[in-house]
Amino acid sequence: MSGAGVGTDAELRAKLRLALTDVGAFSHLALPTLALRGYQTPLARAVADSVVAGGGREYAAIFSRQSGKDELLAQLLTWLLCRQRLRGGTAIVATPALRPQGIITRDRLVERLATPFVRAIAGPVRLRDGNTVQLGRARVRFLSAARGANSRGNTADLLLVANEAQDIDPDVWDAVFAPMAASSDATTLYLGTVWSSVTLLARQLRLLRELERSDGVERVYRVPWRRVAEELPAYGAYVRRQMALLGEQHPFIRTEYELEELDGGGRLFPPERQALLRGSFPPLAGPPPDDAPGVTYAFVIDVAGEEEDGLEGEAARRRQPRRDSTALGVVRVVPGAGLDARPTFQLVARYLWTGTRHTTLHERIAQLATRVWRARRVVIDATGVGAGLASFLSATLGERVVTPFVFSSTSKSQLAWDLLALIDAGRLRVCAPERGSDAEQARLDQLFWRQLGACRYTVLPGPGKLLRWGVEDAHLHDDLLFALALTAVLDRQDWRSRDARGRNTSTTQGLALH
Repeated sequence: MSGAGVGTDAELRAKLRLALTDVGAFSHLALPTLALRGYQTPLARAVADSVVAGGGREYAAIFSRQSGKDELLAQLLTWLLCRQRLRGGTAIVATPALRPQGIITRDRLVERLATPFVRAIAGPVRLRDGNTVQLGRARVRFLSAARGANSRGNTADLLLVANEAQDIDPDVWDAVFAPMAASSDATTLYLGTVWSSVTLLARQLRLLRELERSDGVERVYRVPWRRVAEELPAYGAYVRRQMALLGEQHPFIRTEYELEELDGGGRLFPPERQALLRGSFPPLAGPPPDDAPGVTYAFVIDVAGEEEDGLEGEAARRRQPRRDSTALGVVRVVPGAGLDARPTFQLVARYLWTGTRHTTLHERIAQLATRVWRARRVVIDATGVGAGLASFLSATLGERVVTPFVFSSTSKSQLAWDLLALIDAGRLRVCAPERGSDAEQARLDQLFWRQLGACRYTVLPGPGKLLRWGVEDAHLHDDLLFALALTAVLDRQDWRSRDARGRNTSTTQGLALH
């Protein structure tokens, strides 16, 4: 091996002794093109030293998204298997599900062990039962931490890892996995993204910070995006583009990049987000004659039920103050500059119907769309009672105009994420009724902001990051808010002019031919 560019046999033996003692040196010697970076090495060394000492310490680390958390884990496990190949021992890695998360982590480890240098010093790798990687007498076992998974009865005498710990149920961890390290007092490592205060990772972070304050030993490692950008400028440029796209206050930015913990029951529209949403333009009664070229209009509609006894409007609201209403928002779509620039959206008028029969609503909305606003798109809640009205409007206005939207836990969550991205990027504003202007628009404006202020959210555990959200006030509904949220569906449409689409298509085809 002295001809491999690593020096004489004596020098090589000295390097190997150092590498099997220090995980940082091992990384640079065995995996030079993937060597651990400066922000990864301190945690790797702390965990490795604890494993060697047998001290049974716990560590928690939160890394900015896509900054090398899983690479660090793969190299730490590679070093551990090489060091323990003769002595033996078991490391356990728990993930929220074996497929795909556990298998992806397993495959990364197998790739690191398959490099020529590692094979030369440690021999071949064995894969057993699909979830166990073995090198000599040492092994790493990957287990699912999902409820109902058959993971009991395993022992971690070297290292116990909770990867993506924010998505592992704390009860499952405490009952099934924590005891695996008990008999040998093995070192435990929690990795992931913090998200809300009710996750396993958030709980362990709090406990370990308390221990840090009591004995001064570092146990919590935070690597926000700015720290990564110091070593990887391209990564910093990417994150800045994401911040410009989504807004600095977007939950994904705050959690995945800034590593801030979200309050599990927080306000979805805090004052700073409401300020971003408030526009400086008054409501409109119809398209003004001086509209800029390319400006068009769309409807967003949240549908409520109808009264059988014929009561509607104020009479229906007096009988049932929290009565759901059908809310229609008129959205002014202002094209962006350039072929690929995205439009901005301005909510310029609102309509609210309480208890109105859907046959009457169909006629009123169709007239507003064709005779007043010339609406190019209509996004309508087609969930439950809304399906019939959506079907009627589609038949009247055309399927190319009407886009039905069905609320489910998944689609409602994605709608919220997309809505926040629009607001935080400054691409959605709502009108501000002037003093003495239309009394109905002023009333609806006040009701709208009350609904926003009462909206709460919870980020549910799990890899999907489902957002459960809605108005939590016994005296309010969420109709105006949900109508506004459907603007995020408008943003998925192609708002370019036919000419622009044609030019873009021709250009794309020309490039494809070459």
